Amino acid sequence: MVPFSAFMRIKKSQGANEINRYNMYTTAAIRGGAAKGYSSGEAIKAVQEVAKKTLPRGYDIDWGGLSKDEVMRGNEALYIFIVVLIFVYFVLAAQYESFLLPLAVICSLPCGVFGSFLLLKFMGLANDIYAQVGLVMLVGLLGKNAVLIVEFAVQKHREGMTVLEAAIEGAKVRFRPILMTSFAFIAGLIPLVMATGPGAIGNRTIGGSALGGMLFGTIFGVIIVPGLYFIFGKLAEGRKLIKDEHDKPLTEENVHHA
Repeated sequence: MVPFSAFMRIKKSQGANEINRYNMYTTAAIRGGAAKGYSSGEAIKAVQEVAKKTLPRGYDIDWGGLSKDEVMRGNEALYIFIVVLIFVYFVLAAQYESFLLPLAVICSLPCGVFGSFLLLKFMGLANDIYAQVGLVMLVGLLGKNAVLIVEFAVQKHREGMTVLEAAIEGAKVRFRPILMTSFAFIAGLIPLVMATGPGAIGNRTIGGSALGGMLFGTIFGVIIVPGLYFIFGKLAEGRKLIKDEHDKPLTEENVHHA
């Protein structure tokens, strides 16, 4: 029997415990997280910029776990938000039988979006998936407040009021219901904004996003929505969605015979 020492020598050295490979390339895993006040998307973008400038020729980076899913998905939240707005627009267009009047509701939403980002910035929270869920929710909540005013104003205008009179009447009659429902919802979000313990960041983010949007959207919405209705109501006055169409549904105009 030949001893190993006759043809080899063992020498202790430091090295990696594991050698990982990806597509036959040797890899090294790096784990990290975004700093306070920055989102995961911003951290991924920063890593990509640094890697592009500093890595030698022949080296590249790839992602794993949740980061890989996020990179592959891209900025889908923006497209989802646009799809939500389009869906709301077409529903309102069918309800009001006009392509112009729904714009009074859609154009009132930026106030809430601004308030949402402002409160998140003030609280030092990132624009992550929780904040984006809150923004999508705001479309329905703030849109509901605007619909309360616009729907009432449309009815009054069809009864014979001018567009200006209908806008003023809608703002006055719907002012108290909007404030009651909105501030009740805001009060319900306070525990989320002040959450502590496990999952507190997610709760505070979605709560802060919704609270800031509702607060700004409610305060400025009751002022802006009547003005928007007056603008688009004037543009839509005298126009019909379908030529020679009556205000009443066509089924009510037809006489049915047995």
